[in-house]
Amino acid sequence: MKSVTILGATGSVGTSTLDLIERDPARYDVLALTANCDVERLAAAARRVGARMAVVADPSCHDALADALAGSGIAVAAGPDAVCDAARTGADWTMAAIVGTAGLKPVLAALEGGKAVALANKESLVSAGDVMIDAAARHGATLLPVDSEHNAVFQCLEERNAASISRIILTASGGPFRERTLAEMQAITPEQAVAHPNWSMGAKISVDSATMMNKGLELIEAFHLFPVSVEQLEVIVHRQSVIHSMVEYVDGSVLAQLGSPDMRVPIAHALAWPQRMETPCQRLDLAAIGRLDFEAPDYARFPCLKLAREALAAGGARPAILNAANEVAVAAFLTGGIGFLEIAAIVADTLNRYDPPAPATLDQVLAIDAEARILAGERVKDCVA
Repeated sequence: MKSVTILGATGSVGTSTLDLIERDPARYDVLALTANCDVERLAAAARRVGARMAVVADPSCHDALADALAGSGIAVAAGPDAVCDAARTGADWTMAAIVGTAGLKPVLAALEGGKAVALANKESLVSAGDVMIDAAARHGATLLPVDSEHNAVFQCLEERNAASISRIILTASGGPFRERTLAEMQAITPEQAVAHPNWSMGAKISVDSATMMNKGLELIEAFHLFPVSVEQLEVIVHRQSVIHSMVEYVDGSVLAQLGSPDMRVPIAHALAWPQRMETPCQRLDLAAIGRLDFEAPDYARFPCLKLAREALAAGGARPAILNAANEVAVAAFLTGGIGFLEIAAIVADTLNRYDPPAPATLDQVLAIDAEARILAGERVKDCVA
């Protein structure tokens, strides 16, 4: 039996993880489930899987969660510190699926436990990559990538031949606007941006996919996860989302991981690693798909991807600033405060205005993140005005 903790149990990745666990409950001992404030779904999930503890990050939700779990024997806690405590439960395997910078401290707490951490929180490596990788090394923790692209690379990467990698090629669907002109993009609405053609994702990640910032953030993550230089990382647009990423070796061999666009596939790989497990996911029918298309990304129409690559090359605090500014801009777009094309403009402006020294600790990362959000917020106000 494998002991499991899920940080962010009510989000899309968390619920997919629970779906897999509930299909074979005898294999898993669920130590803790956490959520931000969705008491109803958290309590229901905790009861279904027999979790030992349920935690909400919002302290004001404590009483409601306690009422929802009354008589269950499931321990209840609330607050950001309690979420970090849940990450320290000593689980064999922790799913880190809290969205945003709120997930940074819990991820670090989980890594300090020295066990396996399945990483679905982008900010951990984008904003605090050096800090997290150092913590994993010091505590002997294993980082298991859950993003479909990084999980694909993980599956294709032959550890014994890591020095022979020529390129890592991340595939991108191109989002819903890959064929739109810049002029057409000016009028894009939030409703259009969250309607991803292949994947079912949350609103923020869907917008990031539409701007291709998501792929830029994944480049930064890949740099920290795998033994390659910035120059060895590439992106190619592959609209069918059948090939999830590729690894090219010096002999010219290219290994690709293929699968249906279902997050349960990479989650299952991480959950069962180093073994495999059955999933209910749709199997590929390549004859029905018929063709696989590829094209180079267009940096003119998708400047967020260029901004992310430049931030990665510059290093230091640049990726953290990029991520923070993007979160502020995307939130403003989703509420109708700014236009779609202004997302990239706000990120670029924040990067131009703020250039602190490279962070060495998580507290320094969070301070940089906070200042970048203030600057990006000022630019949002200018746009609204």
